[in-house]
Amino acid sequence: MTRKLFGTDGVRGTANTEPMTAETALRLGMAAGSHFTRGDHRHIVVIGKDTRLSGYLLEPALTAGFVSVGMDVVLLGPLPTPAVAMLARSLRADLGVMISASHNPYQDNGIKLFGPDGFKLSDEDERTIEARMSNGSEEFRVAPDLLGRARRLDDAAGRYIEYAKTTFPRGLRLDGLKIVVDCANGAAYKVAPTVLWELGAEVVPMAVTPDGFNINRECGSLHTTALGEQVVTHGADLGIALDGDADRVVLCDETGREVDGDQLMALIGDLWQQSGQLQGGGVVATVMSNLGLERFLTSRGLTLARTQVGDRYVLEQMRRDGFNVGGEQSGHIILSDHSTTGDGLVAALQVLAALVRSGRQASEMLRLFEPLPQLLRNVRVEGRVAADILAETSVKSAIAAGEAKLVGQGRLLIRKSGTEPLIRVMAEGEDPALIDTITADIVDTIRRAAA
Repeated sequence: MTRKLFGTDGVRGTANTEPMTAETALRLGMAAGSHFTRGDHRHIVVIGKDTRLSGYLLEPALTAGFVSVGMDVVLLGPLPTPAVAMLARSLRADLGVMISASHNPYQDNGIKLFGPDGFKLSDEDERTIEARMSNGSEEFRVAPDLLGRARRLDDAAGRYIEYAKTTFPRGLRLDGLKIVVDCANGAAYKVAPTVLWELGAEVVPMAVTPDGFNINRECGSLHTTALGEQVVTHGADLGIALDGDADRVVLCDETGREVDGDQLMALIGDLWQQSGQLQGGGVVATVMSNLGLERFLTSRGLTLARTQVGDRYVLEQMRRDGFNVGGEQSGHIILSDHSTTGDGLVAALQVLAALVRSGRQASEMLRLFEPLPQLLRNVRVEGRVAADILAETSVKSAIAAGEAKLVGQGRLLIRKSGTEPLIRVMAEGEDPALIDTITADIVDTIRRAAA
């Protein structure tokens, strides 16, 4: 059985439309809860969420589903995705759930599931849960005396704050540093400024007034213009931009210039190699990471292992091959010494530790390589299956022609999005004009085929 409900990062869609409805959330809770009910102990699921209005729709529906199959529910409230993974392990829970659509606008929402080990579920677990949802729910319901209970964990935020601080080197502080932190009006709007302040920084918070609608709106890791301006205006040493569920991070140096995930992986990988902390002999990234990162790591005697797009695939390879640094250009940084999933705040703290130790400015440390020109364009294909469009003869011919022009000079990557109805076209090479022409030709061809 193939997965139909689950994508590359859980279940995602427009709120109050399938599959992001209360009915589906209820059935998902029942199916996932029954799948992870193993043994005679009292079973627990922890549920966190970001700040979207639709969290009020999905949280009680999931709670009802879990309670109906005998699971106790611990409600965490708005917290980063990595906090949910951490608390699932800390509370010895059988399952962790995060209600979030990450960097997407408020209209969307999603459901991410974590196993008792704090890692995202395997494809096999997701297939089993989907099969249970298809087969009906009557067999999973428990007797009235076996129903679960639900309660809120009042100090959930405090527990994550303390955990995050433990990942910052003991003996170091952030005294004397001014940091602008953009919380995307999302899940980290309380915890991120608090962690930085408690470590001694002067904190300038941004996008910390969520109203259910403004998550990721012109703020956060996808929209760093305002962050860069605030860094310059306040004379700050660094700007930190998280996304809606704070599992990714993008930085701005003291000049307001953006620093993406590739540069962060280069810095952390290089520093950890020098200190003897790096495992696996390199870094794991996706096919989207810039060729400049690969060349930089090679110059340091390190490897770049590439996976398909999606932090779950990065983590799978890290676990399989013994790496402890991995991530995506978009800012998902996974440091498995500290976390079982991407954690934007923890990654930022690693960079801050390096700045404190070196005494240098961010602009000196965070540009370790010059990226090759890279162009990414998205083509919306609602109403048609992306795989069918990519199989069209005209599209295949346009892609082949582009690849032929880039032989020895760059890369071409065309893929369907795992979270949105998009086909993503990425070209990378030494000649900006050439990659612009190639990308435009392929995009135009896809649009004609989609029409």
